[in-house]
Amino acid sequence: MPLKFCPKCGTLMVPKNVGGNIVLVCRKCGYTEKVDKGFHMSTVSETKNEEKKKILVIDEEVQVKVLPKTHITCPKCGNNEAYFWTVQTRAADEPATRFFRCTKCGYTWREYD
Repeated sequence: MPLKFCPKCGTLMVPKNVGGNIVLVCRKCGYTEKVDKGFHMSTVSETKNEEKKKILVIDEEVQVKVLPKTHITCPKCGNNEAYFWTVQTRAADEPATRFFRCTKCGYTWREYD
């Protein structure tokens, strides 16, 4: 059976089992319509599992020394200077994540806003 649209409001009608009988119901205005005896309902769904993109934190090929430096305390060694960069790891309407790498021990950590 092809798709059926409500004659009152134009919304797509969906099949519903009412008292053992299948009727088409408009979800918007509530209009109902009986269906023919040969009506057959089937559901088809398709899912695609796509591999999530990996977030590149910092390209190891790039020299870290070209990154800007800031004064921040390393949580591992206590050094007061680190390289920093930002990456948009969440939705665009949220702030970027700041990453830091200690200039002394090389420890990398992140900071969220």
